[in-house]
Amino acid sequence: MATPSDLSSQLAVNVLDAHSLLAAFGVFGVAVVMFAETGLLIGFFLPGDSLLFTAGLLCTGSSGHGVHLSLGPLLVASAAGALAGAQCGYLLGRKAGGTLLARSRSARLQEGAQRAEELLERYGHAKAIVLARFVPVVRTVLNPMAGALGVPVRTFTLWQVVGGLVWSLGLTLAGYALGSSIPNVDKYLLPVIALIVLLSLVPLAAEVLRSRRAAKEARG
Repeated sequence: MATPSDLSSQLAVNVLDAHSLLAAFGVFGVAVVMFAETGLLIGFFLPGDSLLFTAGLLCTGSSGHGVHLSLGPLLVASAAGALAGAQCGYLLGRKAGGTLLARSRSARLQEGAQRAEELLERYGHAKAIVLARFVPVVRTVLNPMAGALGVPVRTFTLWQVVGGLVWSLGLTLAGYALGSSIPNVDKYLLPVIALIVLLSLVPLAAEVLRSRRAAKEARG
């Protein structure tokens, strides 16, 4: 039974901070965040990459933050949340069409939707669905976009499972490997998470530069 102090700590959780989420909700929180970030448009701001990496690191017991997770349940929770979320987002998009995105006033979501559509057009369904997993915001909006644009169910399901497993398990195991190999790695946790976030933005930055270059060549 939860004590008043436990309940107050959960209510005070910072949803933008990976460690705060893990300290309050543990493995269950990972599954919920993965589902929300990949299946619900309101979850676009959640820290998916850093959460997976930090959770994997905390499985090693080398962190001094007092939070310890079990690797097996964590891998199951992260994969299940990521896969179920993406499929839910696709089904919502297929049912509601583009109305969900059209009603959103978030400039970040609209930009993500544009990038998602560009990925689908440029790389085709399979490659775009896998690549989107590694781009924040885009991985949130591509799933309903795929449903709204009529991507076949079998195609979407196959490649979202491939991309979802590589992304969720890969980042989690990367955190676990780092925590297992570097003593007192928690001292470097913030710089490492910052690096993970920056790396996750590389594909999006590359797409922006490529689009601008193509536009200049078309004008020239």
